[in-house]
Amino acid sequence: MTLVEHLDEFRSRLIVSVAAFLVALGLCFWQNHLILDLLNAPLPGDFTPVTLGVSEPFLTTVTVSAYAAILLSLPVVLYEAYAFLLPAFTRGQRRVALPMLAMVPVLFVAGVVFSYMFVLPAALDFLVNFNDSQFNTQIRAREYYGFVAMTLGALGILFQIPVGVLLATRIGLTTPRKLRRGRKHAVVGIAVVAMLLPGTDPITMLIAMVPLLVLYEASIVIAAIAGKPAAHPASTPV
Repeated sequence: MTLVEHLDEFRSRLIVSVAAFLVALGLCFWQNHLILDLLNAPLPGDFTPVTLGVSEPFLTTVTVSAYAAILLSLPVVLYEAYAFLLPAFTRGQRRVALPMLAMVPVLFVAGVVFSYMFVLPAALDFLVNFNDSQFNTQIRAREYYGFVAMTLGALGILFQIPVGVLLATRIGLTTPRKLRRGRKHAVVGIAVVAMLLPGTDPITMLIAMVPLLVLYEASIVIAAIAGKPAAHPASTPV
């Protein structure tokens, strides 16, 4: 394909991705009350997010709808990206790339669900009730939903550990044996990452560490099964 043809294809796939996002945005904005109820559910007690400006309810609703639309349109965006890059892959590379690409949205959604069900409620319960006798705690809607989006998104990204490990083993950067020997360093690294999560207290840090450690161990198994570097064809003598 010529450069112009590549640019035309890129434009077409970009249009499809943007259209998928806009459709998802319209759907999420239409059902924004369901999304907001879902995000408010982890709040402890009778807390309800408050708004402090005339335009804040509308802007906050649009922002939350956009967050949900990104998650909803992610499979389409990933498919369009893969389809655009597909001609540059060899047949062997395609066999490697497709399973990893399929793992990305699945693991991301799994991380979001785990964070919503376990990490977020524990973090909110600790943070909102911390030293509550000294403060009249109120929760501003924009800050709360930003905190929720950051927490859910962070766990969704961290759940990509198997994809990163499998990619590293496939291209020869590491081996399952090295991963096993570096297990202690991995535990320390995971603990540091869990500690850096937004609003994480010691309890939620431990809760977040458990699935990350399980994913790391699962990554070693997956790498041992499917992470063998692709064999390079032998060079022919000149």
